[in-house]
Amino acid sequence: MLTGSKGRLTPKVTLLIARESDVIVRRFYLAMAVIGAIVPWLFFGSFFFENGPDVPLFLKSLFANGAAGGFSADVLISIAVFLVWSWRDASRNHVSRWWLVLPASCLVGLSLSLPLYLYLRERR
Repeated sequence: MLTGSKGRLTPKVTLLIARESDVIVRRFYLAMAVIGAIVPWLFFGSFFFENGPDVPLFLKSLFANGAAGGFSADVLISIAVFLVWSWRDASRNHVSRWWLVLPASCLVGLSLSLPLYLYLRERR
């Protein structure tokens, strides 16, 4: 019986639904972290394949024109805000392995570090 005498879900059923929902959300965050790592590196890989490991050119290309510069500035500011917030949130909520977002942010970007942090936060 899924419902009690008043037609409401029993506490056990409610708990099972909540757990299944948590698993779905964790899997979504993990999948988005994987996608968030692969997609940017398809572009980064193409750049480095064409230009070699020219980091100064890579950084210069981030601000090659107004559109690229605006987008790059937006993402870099967002990463800085995210790192400060996630550091504080991790200490308040006892999120283990929070430090993984640091290399994720530097080596890929927010597309990896944000869903990775949310995945770690849901696992606690």
